[in-house]
Amino acid sequence: MGIVLYELAGADPSLRFSPHCWKVRMALAHKGLEAESLPWRFMEKQVIAFSGQGSVPVLIDDGETIFDSWRIARHLEARYPNAPELFAGAGAIPHVHFLNAWSDSALLPALARIILLEIHDCLDSSDREYFRASRERRFGQSLEAVVADRPSNVSALRKLLWPLREVLSERNFLSGESPAYADYCVFGMFMWARCCSVVPLLDEDDPVFWWRERLLNAFDGLARSAPRAVAESMQK
Repeated sequence: MGIVLYELAGADPSLRFSPHCWKVRMALAHKGLEAESLPWRFMEKQVIAFSGQGSVPVLIDDGETIFDSWRIARHLEARYPNAPELFAGAGAIPHVHFLNAWSDSALLPALARIILLEIHDCLDSSDREYFRASRERRFGQSLEAVVADRPSNVSALRKLLWPLREVLSERNFLSGESPAYADYCVFGMFMWARCCSVVPLLDEDDPVFWWRERLLNAFDGLARSAPRAVAESMQK
């Protein structure tokens, strides 16, 4: 039956910007697996009701349904043991799990304070009211207020990246000399920003900038060639 991946899409169905879906995209490419990618929008809960929950990514692998990017990565590692490893070494999973949790709990909200309004503008009109209401409840203020002090929010993000900068000043990837899921769980956040926004996040003298460049080029430029909301714009 093959592999099917439901991914969050914008008004343009080719715009796939979810950080969690990008984690899965990179994991599939790492394993050398092809998937049929289906667009999904926030207001299409019924489309993925079969999965027992209401958000993406949702993966169907030969009839088996898996949701949540972390669970999907663990599934791919177990299901395809002869493909390149996502979690190299016996102790890798706990460490990568921590990094994934840090990305979700610290990096995601820091980026949201920079790009939240642009995400809203990328959405299909049917999703915008839901997105605004749900995110304004989460942040306790309007989308416009969340992103109002963009220079300070970018500065806060760069400070937050200090641990990554320390590691990447000594090696090409968080996983070592080649990328693995430790890299993808962080890189997904940067793809979220890249797909929706043109705000410069990183300086070219930052090791994180060059790490991101290497991952944009990985798997024949899978991420670099992905559609963006403003396709001709450049982002650092």
